[in-house]
Amino acid sequence: MSSHKENEAWKEAAVMESRTFRPTKGDAKRRQAPFYKVLQGMPIAVDAFRYGTIPGVTAYFLTHAHSDHYTNLSSNWKSGPIYCSEDTANLIIHMLAVDPKWVNKLPMDTPTVIPNTEGVSVTLIEANHCPGSCLFFFEGQQTVNAGDSAFKSSFVGSTKIFRYLHCGDFRASPRHVLHPAVKGRYIDHIYLDTTYLDHKYTFPPQPLVISACAELARRIVSGEAISPADSSGKRMLTMDTWISAQPKKETKKEGEQPPPQQRILVVVGTYSIGKERIVKAIAQALKTKIYCDARKAALLQCQSDPELQSLLTSDPVEGGVHVLPLGMIVSDKIKPYVQRFKGTYSRAVAFRPTGWTYTPPAGSEQTPTIASIISRGQARSFSHVDLKPMQKSSYAIQMYGVPYSEHSSFFELTCFAMSCEWGRMIATVNVGSENSRAKMAKWVERWEGEKKRSKEHMVKYREIDYW
Repeated sequence: MSSHKENEAWKEAAVMESRTFRPTKGDAKRRQAPFYKVLQGMPIAVDAFRYGTIPGVTAYFLTHAHSDHYTNLSSNWKSGPIYCSEDTANLIIHMLAVDPKWVNKLPMDTPTVIPNTEGVSVTLIEANHCPGSCLFFFEGQQTVNAGDSAFKSSFVGSTKIFRYLHCGDFRASPRHVLHPAVKGRYIDHIYLDTTYLDHKYTFPPQPLVISACAELARRIVSGEAISPADSSGKRMLTMDTWISAQPKKETKKEGEQPPPQQRILVVVGTYSIGKERIVKAIAQALKTKIYCDARKAALLQCQSDPELQSLLTSDPVEGGVHVLPLGMIVSDKIKPYVQRFKGTYSRAVAFRPTGWTYTPPAGSEQTPTIASIISRGQARSFSHVDLKPMQKSSYAIQMYGVPYSEHSSFFELTCFAMSCEWGRMIATVNVGSENSRAKMAKWVERWEGEKKRSKEHMVKYREIDYW
């Protein structure tokens, strides 16, 4: 698609997605789907359930079971077959009562030909987002101009093979570009999760943050000091006055709980689906069970994670780690919850994991170079001493904001874009305004230019799980 046509397609999409948009008389019950929801030249739509039955589409894909991706999907769905991972299938059948006859569970990491698409195959790749989330790698010919867009592909009917990578929501890592379906392959279109496509969002690597939470929880519960001093050599008074070494405990029998005055409850905020890795890591570090209400437990049972499920308990006393909705991890809501267990737990520590916790350091460059983005990102470390108590924390309840997201940071998006071969990046988030799209487009242009100049085919990574 030429630059002019692409601009026109975005203008068309903006009209379709506008809150003031009203369908035409002949289609009064259905909102039209913007071009980026239907794969170019293929009868395939991704995360497009809010648009109902889309013209020419024979296969509807769902990247994961978050509500902004399955909007309008319900027990009344009859528009066509749904394709997704096994965990996502279990979740939408459980949560939304979607008729199982429409739901097709696809295997991970295995190319599968999609029925009624004239030979298009798809490979599911773990997205590193929430449970069940996946990237879709599509491969096949362009055979039909499906969807509502007025902009059609001239390659329909040709023998050219196209490859599309749809990222849905993901936390980019070296594993994605090293996956057998992606490594060394030219990708015509990457439909990119652009949640944090802004250079100010450069929060720490996910595995380091998970380890930091687990280590901090372990130290607090065991009574160890957090850190003797900060980097300047001064005492960390806020932590040290709250966390002090506890008196030596008397030896207790295996399985016996410590007395209430010594028990500390750990609370972790999560989404309905997501953030489970922090919960599991903390529970494993504390060698304790995880308590959550019946609704949350049912969602966790939909996931293919026997290790996590073995840690679950319906007894809040047995579970030293409690799971609550993320919105509960604020002072006026967490206090009443902890009070319910007065006499069982002496105090509590709560973790609030969200990418929006991150704030850029003072003096950050307004327009950093690609090289500086990568070098600074790779120099970034994170440990338990980097977790700071939130405002309104007290002796009884200590709350920590955790710079943890299950979306790619800007640094990771840059590494991802610089580490695979692609022809066109199509943003799927923050596309509602022309200004936002223009800002993202400038970074895509810079990635393209840097790739042409670079002799490296892939950004060197520190670990297989993060750059």
